[in-house]
Amino acid sequence: MKFAFLIMGNFNSKIDHASIHNGMAQMIGVANIQEASMVAKKLYEDGIDCIELCGAFTVHDTRKIIEATKHKIPVGYSIHLPEQDELFTATFSK
Repeated sequence: MKFAFLIMGNFNSKIDHASIHNGMAQMIGVANIQEASMVAKKLYEDGIDCIELCGAFTVHDTRKIIEATKHKIPVGYSIHLPEQDELFTATFSK
C-alpha cells in the first residue's frame, strides 16, 4: 500500500518532502489547505492508496482533501484529546 502523510505549517511542498521504502510512504509539507488540495489531487492521480493529515487540518479541511481525491481513497486526520487543548495551543502558536 502506498500512503502519504501531509503536514501543514511553514512548508513548501516542492522542497519539503521525503519518502521511504521506495516511495511507498511519503511525508509532504504544505503551507495551507489550497496547496494541500493540489498535492492530494496529484497523489491520487499518481496512485496513492491512502492519505493521512496532521493535526493542523480541521474537519472542514479534511473534507476538502476528500473532494480533491474524488471520494476514491481513504483520508484520515489526527486529533487530540480535548484536555490537551491548552498544550496544543501553546505549542503550535510559537
